[in-house]
Amino acid sequence: MKTEQYIINGMSCAACSASVQRVISRLDGVTGCEVNLITGKMTVTFDEQKTGQTDFVRVVEKAGFGIERDIPKKEMPKDKKTEKGESPLPIIISAIFSLALLYISMGQMIFGNVPLPQIINMDTQPYNFAITQALLACPALFFGRKFFTKGIPLLLRGHPNMDSLVAVGAGASLGYSVVMTYCISSNPHAVHNLYYESVAVVITLVMLGRFFEGRSRRKTADAIKKLMELSPDTGIVLRNGKELTVPTGEINVDEILVVKPGAKIPLDGIVTEGSSSCDEAMLTGESLPVEKTVGDKVTGGSINLNGLLYVKVTHTGENTALAKIIRFVEDAQSKKAPISKTADRVAGIFVPAVIAVALVSALMWFVFGGQSISFVLKIFTSVLVVACPCALGLATPTAVMVGTGLGAANGILIRNGEVLETTHKIKAAVFDKTGTVTEGKAAVSEIVSDNRELLISLAATAESGSDHPLARAVTEYAKKQGIAVTQKPDEFQNIPGKGIKCLVNNEALIVGKVELLSENGIDAEKYLSHSQELAQQGKSLIFVAFGGRALGVIAISDQIKKSSAQAFKELRSMGIKTVLLSGDNRPCAEYIGSIVSADEVYAEVLPEDKARIVADIRKKYGTVMMVGDGINDAPALSEADVGCAIGGGSDIAIEAADIVLMKNDPCDAARAVNLSRLTVRNIKQNLFWAFCYNTVCIPIAAGLLYVFGGPLLSPMLAGLAMSLSSVFVVGNALRLRGKRL
Repeated sequence: MKTEQYIINGMSCAACSASVQRVISRLDGVTGCEVNLITGKMTVTFDEQKTGQTDFVRVVEKAGFGIERDIPKKEMPKDKKTEKGESPLPIIISAIFSLALLYISMGQMIFGNVPLPQIINMDTQPYNFAITQALLACPALFFGRKFFTKGIPLLLRGHPNMDSLVAVGAGASLGYSVVMTYCISSNPHAVHNLYYESVAVVITLVMLGRFFEGRSRRKTADAIKKLMELSPDTGIVLRNGKELTVPTGEINVDEILVVKPGAKIPLDGIVTEGSSSCDEAMLTGESLPVEKTVGDKVTGGSINLNGLLYVKVTHTGENTALAKIIRFVEDAQSKKAPISKTADRVAGIFVPAVIAVALVSALMWFVFGGQSISFVLKIFTSVLVVACPCALGLATPTAVMVGTGLGAANGILIRNGEVLETTHKIKAAVFDKTGTVTEGKAAVSEIVSDNRELLISLAATAESGSDHPLARAVTEYAKKQGIAVTQKPDEFQNIPGKGIKCLVNNEALIVGKVELLSENGIDAEKYLSHSQELAQQGKSLIFVAFGGRALGVIAISDQIKKSSAQAFKELRSMGIKTVLLSGDNRPCAEYIGSIVSADEVYAEVLPEDKARIVADIRKKYGTVMMVGDGINDAPALSEADVGCAIGGGSDIAIEAADIVLMKNDPCDAARAVNLSRLTVRNIKQNLFWAFCYNTVCIPIAAGLLYVFGGPLLSPMLAGLAMSLSSVFVVGNALRLRGKRL
């Protein structure tokens, strides 16, 4: 099986995307096909032994659309320009002539005796009156010719779309008006049966609606556009001792970048020299600058604020974090949410059904209503124009695009529309402990001693020669506190599993477990009761003795992230059960669980058991989210209905996840659920409006109100209502951009 993406040209409404999806899905060997109207892309999964690109091109072109392979670029598309859309000039010209046409044709009927040149007076010069209307309709027909050149061939091929509806409706009105114009010479009263103004105004209004719709749709792609603009075109590289400015695409891995204050960092790398603070807001959504020093990772696209940095390049091209983020967002926006499939199925049969309704309505008025041809034509045209399925087709993809864009702006990357929809149904959230709820790094959390400074100084002196995580925690704490290490210890002895013995100023220094002190005849009773409480919290204990006397105890633990408790609180307030999953011993896991107020705690869990536990929790509560960061979390992330990878985690965890939380903030899990709920609610609002609009407007256009003495919907008002419905749906989706997560 193989999955490829293609760009589809010529789609203008939901019926178009449904037609392409239908002809591709019929091919033998195709197991999945999604066509996104907004992005203009098709994602198809197929058996390459049975079908392929040649068949795709053949059937799509036969259906009346253009198709080309969407080949990923190896380098960031820095030269990608903002889509400007069509010029409004044709619409302005059409509108001017259409308004003049309305004034001439409808002015006298609506306002009485409006001033008109005698040469085109309807009563005295009916033929001139008709010819003038025909000429004024020409600009709209010319600029709207694509409705006919695209719509009619698609109708003849059996794949009618919105263009077909406009072409048939406007074409019927135009043809009838031309016939009536020729009849004026023998029957002057035929001048009252002209519909040139309906033709021109309907075409102009549909073009106007699509113009505004297109402009709104382009706004939904702002997230990707802004991300693309983050990558600078050039970077300064050290080559042969000289600073050279070269295109970003020509910079190689392991080269040294020179990043000056205020400049954008071209590519991912590690700081080799210098210190500064970096603005990573567009990548992570984090507004505060992040301090960077030697050994820290920096991300391409972030801004170096104040210091000079020398950065060794680690990733280039499509392997950079920014490129992955863009690909993540693009994939999310090109794949549909399950809720859209119903709308797609409806849209696929909608246009043929509308044509049938229009024909039946017109025939019923003609046969049973005894109405004139002009009345029947008005019914036929109004039904065709008002029933545009554009709003229906835009309802889901616009909301998904805006929702994923909003997530990206807040450091929450959604893999696809299906995930965005599933997340709102979460019933339980499972958090891995280390690196997710906690910092994933050992640090000094408590000191019990009468002389804290001496204790830390001696402990750091002993541990300075060790690379053990607990030793690093002590030495880093001493460094942060500005406590000097006295001197290099003598007669250093590492006792495996117990600790360290050495000499400082010819006095014995012992750092390690309480058993090591006991073996050397040192009484630590003074600190035992307190140390037992610390041990029950899952903290590692280091006892320190010097000169035959116990000085105190240092407690070391993995620090809980400041936002972890808030994250669990927010999820519980949403009615979601919270579960803590840990490989640590039960006292440690229970203690962390009590701090964050987890509903359930699983301790001493082996990596291979995590996926099984996630499956058990799903059976117990329902749809489950897993939040983790490590390689051993990947199976559990895949097993969960929604897998969330903390952004600072491993590449494997990120690849296995459905959502990436770029800020390393557990609260973003709750924000992801909130984002999903906001987006799904917006989709449902859009679908309700689209279905409601068509359900109400089609019967009115068919003359239902007229039967009971009410008004008849004119083709012009039908065109206006249709255009407004699409703009309304897109506008409602764009409201998401202003929501706070």
